[in-house]
Amino acid sequence: MAAAGGLLLRAAESPAAAAPETLSGPRPAQARRHAEATKRKYRASSEAPPAKRRSAVVFLPAKRAAAEEAQRTFKGKAQKTFSPNESLVGVSGKNREQKPCIRTSSLFKNNPEIPELHRPVVKQVQEQVFTSDAFHKLDLHPHLISTINTVLNMTSMTSVQKQSIPVLLEGRDALVRSQTGSGKTLAYCIPVVQSLQAMKSKIQRSDGPYALVLVPTRELALQSFNTVQKLLKPFTWIVPGVLMGGERKKSEKARLRKGINILISTPGRLVDHIKSTKNIHFSRIRWLILDEADRILDLGFEKDITVILNAVNAECQQRQNVLLSATLTEGVTRLADISLLDPVQISVLDQHHGQSDPEQGTLPEVSPLPPDDELDSFAIPGSLDQHVTLVPSKLKLVSLAAFILQKCKFEKDQKMIIFFLSCELVEFYYHLFLRTLPACSGVPASRQPPSASTRFKFLRLHGNMEQEERTAVFEEFSHSKTGILLCTDVAARGLDLPQVTWIVQYNAPSSPAEYIHRIGRTARIGCRGSSLLILAPSEAEYVNSLASHKINVSEIHVEDILSVLTRDGCLKGSRRGTQKSRAAGPQEIRRRATVLQTVFEDYVHSSERRVSWAKKALQSFIRAYATYPRELKHIFHVRSLHLGHVAKSFGLRDAPQNLGVSAVKRRKGNLNRPDLHKKTRGKHRLAEILRSEYSSGIEASVAKVKKQNKHAAPGSQPCRAIRTGRPASAVGKQKQRSPCNGKTQRD
Repeated sequence: MAAAGGLLLRAAESPAAAAPETLSGPRPAQARRHAEATKRKYRASSEAPPAKRRSAVVFLPAKRAAAEEAQRTFKGKAQKTFSPNESLVGVSGKNREQKPCIRTSSLFKNNPEIPELHRPVVKQVQEQVFTSDAFHKLDLHPHLISTINTVLNMTSMTSVQKQSIPVLLEGRDALVRSQTGSGKTLAYCIPVVQSLQAMKSKIQRSDGPYALVLVPTRELALQSFNTVQKLLKPFTWIVPGVLMGGERKKSEKARLRKGINILISTPGRLVDHIKSTKNIHFSRIRWLILDEADRILDLGFEKDITVILNAVNAECQQRQNVLLSATLTEGVTRLADISLLDPVQISVLDQHHGQSDPEQGTLPEVSPLPPDDELDSFAIPGSLDQHVTLVPSKLKLVSLAAFILQKCKFEKDQKMIIFFLSCELVEFYYHLFLRTLPACSGVPASRQPPSASTRFKFLRLHGNMEQEERTAVFEEFSHSKTGILLCTDVAARGLDLPQVTWIVQYNAPSSPAEYIHRIGRTARIGCRGSSLLILAPSEAEYVNSLASHKINVSEIHVEDILSVLTRDGCLKGSRRGTQKSRAAGPQEIRRRATVLQTVFEDYVHSSERRVSWAKKALQSFIRAYATYPRELKHIFHVRSLHLGHVAKSFGLRDAPQNLGVSAVKRRKGNLNRPDLHKKTRGKHRLAEILRSEYSSGIEASVAKVKKQNKHAAPGSQPCRAIRTGRPASAVGKQKQRSPCNGKTQRD
């Protein structure tokens, strides 16, 4: 026993001498016997272990151990404080290491450099919205003037109304071009109601339609129908009606059988009734109006318009035709050539742009259609402030969330519309923000539904929704003073949504004309409004494209958007051994942005179903990104996307390997082709390397990708790269050859 004690004392006194034995080769037999005796003695003893065992940590790198401990502490506390959906774990380090949030990578490393934005200063085209002329100066029915003043709360005419109403009352065809939110709906509704109520033979409901109004979307059809209904309150014998997709055709046929005098419809549903409903006729048509004519053509309704025009021409030749739009495109001018007879072009622009003065009392003269150079400029409300920000792909999600927090939590009476490219993107971000942002701002998700929060009232609107739900969302957002509407371009045309303060374009529009219509949902009828366009660094040239159409934007830096996170106490967090509040510097902003990104990633990765949903949304984004028109391909090209970085904006920690390929299909394919795994192993390995978050994704392996493309089977589908998970560089080269599978439901 004494000998063992002496051996222990020597081992404790000289740990340095024992260290070489630990790291060297085989120890002598005597040393092994002494070590085994020591182990047996202290295995049954309650005393402290020998110094030799305690000093084992000396051989680990000190910096690495400290970094790992700090990472576990920080990540564990972030998960405990901010995960809105998962149950909180204990304070032990073992439980913290098992949480998935420790896998959150840095958002601020390996990002592309944000270029300096050179914004050419251009003279924006502006219109004078209001005039000093009142409606009672027009030769209108007294009851109609009273309805305008009392029901619509309008006394003075806008510029487009002052120029359009006298022309249309004279019975002349017109091509009306005016900025969004200038009152074009009343510009044609008032003359229609005035002319129909003044007819000598009183209109009967059974007479059928006297006026036909075509609009591109269902929401605009409902809005126009409500406006006509208000104007017809004194004239109860004139019956309005609406036809649109999503409604029961049997009910619409019953209304057509009873009679509709002012028919408002979307083109597709009207063509359906023309082909299948026998009791619809156009023999008494006196008015044919195409509202938002350019959007009707953009949605692919050109063939439907041809069918409608042929049906109307077959029964009635004498009528008055009106085309209205905020932008004039080549398609609109072509449609005007076909449908209008000696039209009057009404374009309300300022005197600097060389157009007619709206204050003059003379009527506009018959003029030819505008030249091509005039089609390239758009009128923008003077009360609209336009902004742009360049955000790396990894920071897009937290930047949008920070902007929502800033406007809806720290500012009052904010009403926001956020535009996305596809229906799947709207659904994904709607549910993501609905479940995480209220919880990050102090509203417990387990006790109160997030939608019940007055600060964060999220709504969604897109073409894949049922018509009843679309109508309910449209009505709710219209009557609400605050709220956040996530939508596609289905809400970009003609909708009059009151008190909208901000328009956010998370995905850039496909054309400058679409940009104008999106921002036109705010700053309507002289009110103030603002817009924000979010672009990736590779998309900075889009600002020059806007400037070529005389659109001015001012830059907001992404750091200014993220700085609002320092004001949110729920994102404060804490570090081990630090209780003092830290200054709101760049490091603190980055730390809180990382915490917020962790919340999103923990929610997405909390179940396989949510991960699958995020992957489908990412696939939808890539397909929609590939559908940008040819003239913008040099700006928006799939090849410029880094899938690893883009995946972060969907709450994914890594870029998925097989976008859009289900596990069932993969299993079936493996059964039919057992050698498939061997042949594609090298390609998958290459794809993983290219998707690495710490590489650009296209530099080092472009030659390898080209070599693989040369050996591809002839006649293969060019767009299959997106589905099979090939790197972004290969996707871009093949999509450029054939944009065949670029189908996406933008509306």
